[in-house]
Amino acid sequence: MEKQTRILIAGGDMRQMYCAERLARSYDTTVTGFDREHFSGVNTNGCVSGKYDCIVLPVPPLDDDGFLTAPCFSGKINANELNDILAADGIIFTGRPDSRLHTIFHDAEICDYMSREELMLRNAVPTAEGAVQTALEELPVTLNGLKVLIVGMGRIGTALAEILKGFGADITAAVRNANGAARAVLHGVKSVYTEDMGNDYGLVFNTVPSLVLDRSMLMKFSDDTLFIDLASKPGGIDFASAAELGKKAVWALGIPGKTAPVTAGRIIADTVSGILDERGNAHARKTERAENRVCAHRLILHV
Repeated sequence: MEKQTRILIAGGDMRQMYCAERLARSYDTTVTGFDREHFSGVNTNGCVSGKYDCIVLPVPPLDDDGFLTAPCFSGKINANELNDILAADGIIFTGRPDSRLHTIFHDAEICDYMSREELMLRNAVPTAEGAVQTALEELPVTLNGLKVLIVGMGRIGTALAEILKGFGADITAAVRNANGAARAVLHGVKSVYTEDMGNDYGLVFNTVPSLVLDRSMLMKFSDDTLFIDLASKPGGIDFASAAELGKKAVWALGIPGKTAPVTAGRIIADTVSGILDERGNAHARKTERAENRVCAHRLILHV
């Protein structure tokens, strides 16, 4: 009988807990780095023992002090200790690993599940929905009729445009080139080039993970404009300048984990499962080719 893959979910927010719940349907799954009250309704093996074929870490994997990111845990987890329970050919799954993680797991394969296209596409919807929820909580006016600027028309930007159209917002996309402008037309919104941004927009969403809204650009907008940055670090808004200029800016990091942890966790689980299936199929094909070569060799010897 083939040995079942053993997976350890270590740390993270509630996304990881629901990720564990889904993975437990197909794999021997264990969870660590959560206080007991967070285990309610999640049926997984809770005893950390032996070696694990995969360890799934959060996004980002390490906090500022170098410990495992574990907001649902009252203790601390030293990532170095996980080396002792990772199988010799084991894999680390995580999101946006930095050099510190590569130093800790220098002999292990590290797979960034956040860089997978299938995850990014599916994650765009809960991110966009959470961004709109944030806007509704922060704005003193309705989205209906509000002039909204979306910086970037990638996966999240296009998902935002579709949701905001349902609210009756007056939407413009800030784009860098003709391709972006064409994508805006495809989604039925107006467009402006990023260098020409600025105006009396009531709401600006940034989805570009590089500095786009610097001090000089922020000064072109109304003092009443609400800025919401959805980009991962380093972000796309100069928050220090925004504060000095008296402009309200919110950096909405990790939205799916806060507003839709069940959906976000299942997306991570499906991505991890997909990667494992790909690796398993690749291994099976490699084994089959090797067996075919052996059979062909035997046939030649027999002849």
